[in-house]
Amino acid sequence: MTHYRSQKIQLDSPAGRVEIAYSQAGHGLPLLFVHGYPLNCRLWQPQFADLLDTARVIAPDLRGHGESQVTPGPYSMEMFADDLNALLDALGASEKIVLCGLSMGGYVAFAFARKYPERLAGLILTATRAAADGPEAKAGRDQAMQTASENGSKVIFDAMLPKLLSPDTFAHRPDIVAQVRAIMEHTPLETILADLAGLRDRRDSTDLLPSLRIPSLLLPGEHDAIVPLHEAQAMHAAIPNSQLQIIPQAGHLANLENPRIFNQAVCDFLGRIKNM
Repeated sequence: MTHYRSQKIQLDSPAGRVEIAYSQAGHGLPLLFVHGYPLNCRLWQPQFADLLDTARVIAPDLRGHGESQVTPGPYSMEMFADDLNALLDALGASEKIVLCGLSMGGYVAFAFARKYPERLAGLILTATRAAADGPEAKAGRDQAMQTASENGSKVIFDAMLPKLLSPDTFAHRPDIVAQVRAIMEHTPLETILADLAGLRDRRDSTDLLPSLRIPSLLLPGEHDAIVPLHEAQAMHAAIPNSQLQIIPQAGHLANLENPRIFNQAVCDFLGRIKNM
């Protein structure tokens, strides 16, 4: 992408000094994109292509992901939120931001909203849930950690890839499948284990939802096999000032599978915030 250039910066985060890779372009209202597990900021390439005239787009690789420094795990959602806050300070983003979190990035968004509410002008939540892992999900994380430790990362990627995309995308769009696999394969085993531990132990954010007073936009994929549509609908009912728009012909990675509709929804949402 012409505008997609990665840079690195040393941050003094509460969890310790860390080198974080990020990309930014555009001008105006800061729009911070936070990727999920086991991905990196290249997930947001279609957004860089379309939203630069609308916002100052910032997309970091979370600690341990992409080109960012790997540090000892586990990686808690609060640690990621602290890193993002330090990144915004380092980039001089003093005005309020809109934070868009996908999947694990949504969990990070909830942690950020608890710790740094004064920094938020709005939230965009996609392919994520408020609830913490229950006993069965926790056991699944433990099993995935054991499997990855014994057999390597590839078995995790092979199992996840069909679930990340809608059945139609997985069957008929090999370019998207190859892109997602390449992003995942850039994630080291140490990071996978650190993420899984953080995901397993993350805080339940259900009680946070009614207290969110900022504008919020929920963008679930119509065919998300990981976070069923009814969970986005329940969050929409619980967040007072929220809007829900289902992204058709998309699964867990709606921003990649249907970027035209996803980006238009984001653009419209940013316009409403600017006019408030």
